[in-house]
Amino acid sequence: MTPARIWLRRNLFRTRFDSAVTVAVGLLVAYTLFRLVRFVLVTGRWEVVRVNLKLLLVGRYPNVHLPRVAVALVVAAAVGGVVAGMVRRHQAAAGTAEHRSQGLGRRAAGLLGRFWPVLVGIGLLLGLSGTAGPWLTAVGFIGAAVAGRIAGEHLPARLDPLLILVALATPFGLVAYVADGAGWEDWGGVLLNVFLALASMVLCFPLGVLAALGRRSTLPIVRGLSTIYIELLRGMPLFVLLLMANVALGFFVPPDLSPGKVVRAIVVFTLFTGAYLAEIVRGGLQSLPPGQEEAAKALGMSPVSTTFLIVLPQALRNVIPAQVGQLISLFKDTTLAGAAMGLFDLLDVGQVITRQGDFAGQRLTPEAYAFVALLFWLGSYTMSRESQRIERKLGVGER
Repeated sequence: MTPARIWLRRNLFRTRFDSAVTVAVGLLVAYTLFRLVRFVLVTGRWEVVRVNLKLLLVGRYPNVHLPRVAVALVVAAAVGGVVAGMVRRHQAAAGTAEHRSQGLGRRAAGLLGRFWPVLVGIGLLLGLSGTAGPWLTAVGFIGAAVAGRIAGEHLPARLDPLLILVALATPFGLVAYVADGAGWEDWGGVLLNVFLALASMVLCFPLGVLAALGRRSTLPIVRGLSTIYIELLRGMPLFVLLLMANVALGFFVPPDLSPGKVVRAIVVFTLFTGAYLAEIVRGGLQSLPPGQEEAAKALGMSPVSTTFLIVLPQALRNVIPAQVGQLISLFKDTTLAGAAMGLFDLLDVGQVITRQGDFAGQRLTPEAYAFVALLFWLGSYTMSRESQRIERKLGVGER
């Protein structure tokens, strides 16, 4: 008996009941896949997506300034490639067998295995596009990433501090560059959702770490304020907070001093997610045995050094799955900004395009929502896969 038949016998057809369940589930999965493939390739009317592709991706961003978005993507790919090349150079210098033995083909296959969801999404968008702009952007994006990766591997090590500073400053510069073509209030589509998510992720992580440390502090005031912040924000619905930021803020702040809706949304997402991350990080801190801190004290390390060099890195490593899960939820929750604050986000665009004159009354909601769901799934699934890769490299869950 072949190994495959042995595995099937042991895991799927061990008893008559197991065999019946396997057959029933197999038929259900086959029927679901048949309906899905039929919807995508035969019955789905994707013209509503193709015609409104620009709205779905960037909203009302002016057409004359769309090259700014393309340039920002290419520059981000180049900087990301340089950082990846720099990291690989350090790994190769460490002399690990894994990085000595990998050839170019194997590395290319590994990258393809890691980022195939993103490549599928890019291919889908290119297939729906009827202009040359997206194709040129995709070619420039891939070329810049490859060139940056090669350059990062061969740049001298003395430039690493400068490269790190450039990598940290690049997101802020690119956001300012894209916003110079049209203010944040004119952004929309998936561009707005990604911006809200990334900005909130960058800000909420240090806030959550500080709140977690504050809740474990021996200072009563610091511990009390941290506890109030965490419990208050975790006890309120995110949608209500967004409504309050959109409506109630005007009662307390003069109109000329009131921030825009995008800034309000980022502040709410940051505070809300920071409170949840604080509890996740606190759980990681409590998972460490007290011997870690005792050993650091025996070596004469200060409390600050012990926390940031010994305790916190291990705590964050232990709760990587929970942290990434919370950040994925943040990415999906950005759709609430459209419903609560009137922002023209991806989900709102998906609702609007089905009511256009050419498509009204044709019941194209399944096609529009399927495309919106696919974009969110591609982003969430890629984040999840990268999280699992980091866990394997760091040996999370292993003893």
